[in-house]
Amino acid sequence: MAGGKRPESVLVVIHDVSGLVLLLERAQHPGYWQSVTGSLEDGEAPRAAAARETFEETGLRCPPSAFRDWRLSNRFEIFAEWRDRYPAGVTHNLEHVFSLCLPRPSAIRLSPDEHRAYRWLAWRAAAAACFSWSNRDAILMLGLSQGAVPRGSADIGSP
Repeated sequence: MAGGKRPESVLVVIHDVSGLVLLLERAQHPGYWQSVTGSLEDGEAPRAAAARETFEETGLRCPPSAFRDWRLSNRFEIFAEWRDRYPAGVTHNLEHVFSLCLPRPSAIRLSPDEHRAYRWLAWRAAAAACFSWSNRDAILMLGLSQGAVPRGSADIGSP
């Protein structure tokens, strides 16, 4: 049975000023690390979705104005195993990219239905750990545009 999920989403790369990037491990897919992601709700603007999804997935409450809109969208094929969440015949998603810069790594409150662990990694290591090409590319663009200095083996996360 087809679901009603909207095939339009946000990707939010959360990072600190030194170049550490937050990654979340999917609860249903151990080993699948990603940034904050989520579908837009009916009538919701992408920036508002970025703030809502960030709060839902991390417990970080930030106003929509805190999110940097990259004015970049990716269109990608939805994995076959997740297509039943969308209306019948939907095969592709449009993803809007945002980032959120924090002064330092923060403790995260995970949504256990969605994620099982988190970690803060140097941007190059975070990009390499992502299962999604669009997430990997966004982290690489962030690191290169910020002139971030990789911090070696920094890995700060949940137990």
